[in-house]
Amino acid sequence: METLQHKSAIVLGAAGKDNMGQEIAKHFLRAGAKVMVAGRKESVLAEFAEAHGCAYALCDITDKAQVEALVDKAVEVFGAVHIGVNATGWGLMKPFLDTTPEELAAMTALQFHGPFYFLQALVARMTQGGSIIQISSATATIMLDNHAAYMGTKAGIDHVVRAVANEFGARGIRVNSISPGLTDTPMTTGAFSMPKMVEAFAREYPLGRVGTKQDVAEAAVWLANDACFMTGQNLQVNGGLTLRRNPRSAEIMAAISG
Repeated sequence: METLQHKSAIVLGAAGKDNMGQEIAKHFLRAGAKVMVAGRKESVLAEFAEAHGCAYALCDITDKAQVEALVDKAVEVFGAVHIGVNATGWGLMKPFLDTTPEELAAMTALQFHGPFYFLQALVARMTQGGSIIQISSATATIMLDNHAAYMGTKAGIDHVVRAVANEFGARGIRVNSISPGLTDTPMTTGAFSMPKMVEAFAREYPLGRVGTKQDVAEAAVWLANDACFMTGQNLQVNGGLTLRRNPRSAEIMAAISG
């Protein structure tokens, strides 16, 4: 069913082969949307665009000028932008006391400043209303060891999402976050190479399994649809994980060694 027919979308963070951004883009295309994928690796973007019949553009989300140029290009190509998705991220796992100023600056640029720029650029150009979706994380709500910089920046931009939703709802702009838990993507290849680690996480999920890219993409299609009467919310697409907790590092190590 083409629930996004006559809609145009930008999916930023789709320059990783088979990553979450690419899965969201594929779901949008199947739902009838015109899509521009964006990110920092032209060869990957060009390959995806050719294979799926969509547009692509280079963009480093940490550069405000590039973000604005991306949205301008989408408006030029499509005539308007109705949907914007930010699926960029960096899964830094580092003890709190060992996190360097350089790592903190890089994480903040990627997961707070950049999404802030993207929100600004989209809101300024969404003259016909629209839906903006920020890919967040269950760890913006619940704890995970050695993940403080990632968690803090995700939680911070979630609150900005609420602020933008509140301010611009009168213009028909809806802004929401999606929070997956552990999900099989290129970012988590290391974890998924250790089945016992995945099992340790899955035990904490009330629905009995960890998430998939498809779970997140299907939620994104719903949020992008005009029938979605939701804004300023953090949609917990993680099988109920946030009702419980992530396993602690010692539990993970015990599972792996056991």
